[in-house]
Amino acid sequence: MAGLLGTSEILPQGTPPVVASGAVKRPSHPWLRALALGVCAVVLLPIVSLAYVALSGSGEDWPHLFRNVLPGASATTLYLLAMVAAATAVTGVATAWMVVAYEFPLRRTLAWALVLPLAVPSYLAAYAFGEFFHFTGPVQGALRAVFGFESFRDYWFPDIRTTPGCAFVLSSVLYPYVYLTTRIVFLMQGRNIADVARTLGARPAKVFWRVLLPVARPAILAGVALVMMETINDIGAAEYLGVHTLTFAVYTTWLNRGSLEGGAQIALLMLVLVFLILFAEQWGRRRQRFHTGRATHMKVYPPRVRLSRTAGPLATLGVSLPVLCGFGIPISVFGQYAWRRMDQFWSPGLADAFFNSLMTATFTAALTVVLALFLLNAVRLTRSQGVTATVRLASVGYALPGGILGLGLLFALARFDNTLDSFARDYFGFSTGLLLTGSAAAVVMACSIRFLALAEGAIRSGLEKLPGHLDEAARSLGKTPAESARVVLLPLLKPAIFTASVLVFVDTIKELSATILLRPFGFTTLATYVYENASRGVPQDGAAAAIVIILTALIPVLLLSGALARDREASL
Repeated sequence: MAGLLGTSEILPQGTPPVVASGAVKRPSHPWLRALALGVCAVVLLPIVSLAYVALSGSGEDWPHLFRNVLPGASATTLYLLAMVAAATAVTGVATAWMVVAYEFPLRRTLAWALVLPLAVPSYLAAYAFGEFFHFTGPVQGALRAVFGFESFRDYWFPDIRTTPGCAFVLSSVLYPYVYLTTRIVFLMQGRNIADVARTLGARPAKVFWRVLLPVARPAILAGVALVMMETINDIGAAEYLGVHTLTFAVYTTWLNRGSLEGGAQIALLMLVLVFLILFAEQWGRRRQRFHTGRATHMKVYPPRVRLSRTAGPLATLGVSLPVLCGFGIPISVFGQYAWRRMDQFWSPGLADAFFNSLMTATFTAALTVVLALFLLNAVRLTRSQGVTATVRLASVGYALPGGILGLGLLFALARFDNTLDSFARDYFGFSTGLLLTGSAAAVVMACSIRFLALAEGAIRSGLEKLPGHLDEAARSLGKTPAESARVVLLPLLKPAIFTASVLVFVDTIKELSATILLRPFGFTTLATYVYENASRGVPQDGAAAAIVIILTALIPVLLLSGALARDREASL
């Protein structure tokens, strides 16, 4: 009888009806939604601040900017971007295909060594290349010794302090972005597809151009987009090599002309360029979907083509050149300088810079990991499209060049400090001064905004590998969502959390652009320590700090290289 009647008819009056389990409404978790919105607002704060300052100006600087600054800086930036994109695409694709498709001496070693240039920041590479190719450097010295030249008037040598020279330096340390993304595609699909094409009579050159490059195009575009954003972010290399890019124009307009509005307007133009790059990358990957072979099929790898005794050593030399340029030259130059100046490692200035870098990177890593865990937990618990979109928007900080982010944040923090100080003077009769502007907290905040996407991506990849209903099972046993996350998920996510912490820690150690703008007076990090010495024309005095930066940055690179070395494909 009860099965025929409605449930509410047999319940006592006033008892709420029982809802089917499938229709149970999830808790809304308003505090998680508020946290996600708050983090997103902080990430977008530099952009909003830049727009406000740029639009609040009178526009009196625009005639000067249009006539004397923007044409040259824009042309130089676009020229530099085009050269770096082309060079990294060619180098990354060529080296990835060589180590995947061919067998030659030292192939297994070079497969992971090709990642090492990622440990060298672009500004360190510029200082090293400038010394290496200088008139008194080893290259020109050997040239004069061999041919008997006595002065620079007796021969011509390409100048590294030019836009093509800057492109060469940046390409030497940024090509691994393209190499890594392309190599994965070649490993998973490239060789199988190539073998099928060869069985149909296609020649190797035609297979590469007509089959493999279209397959790898999404990966190539993704890597090139990262390279171009890193190029726009660069300030140390371009300034040292005398290349006047838009980033350099922001600093000169603001500091030399004293025009905050002009600097903000150029920064907004750079931001538009960044979003155009991201849009072009997404547009280029439209409708690109490729089938991934099943795991059982992936165990059967086609044999590599074994090169002849003549071609094999040539291939080894060709694949070694990017490693020698991007990693060998910087480590050799700074290593020699540091060896001659061992006392630098115990100098008080380097000790202070190391402590400041360690403190800043540690706080940044901890803050970004905590925020990333909260954001991912908000997505997992709310299952809301709005929260998911908010979290994705909070990752846009990684696309912001450090100089733009630092400039926008500087304006926002200055406005906050001035407003608070005015309020305290009017109502309490004392001055609060500058609380956030020009403080180490501002540097941590900028790095956290920029590298939050790194922590979120690393932890999300670990979370996606866990069973989908693991925490639901824990809650069915009486655990609250917080207890489920603490007892079940966090222990399983320790490797991903460690990876995220290391990535953010190292990138904060290397960060230069935002740190220069936001650091307090007398606050020196390892990056600014090297930068200050190079600006004075004595990069050798920062050699010890440069070695410490490179060795620190080697940690995630060696972890990545170890993963490549353990890859079954790389060990065959």
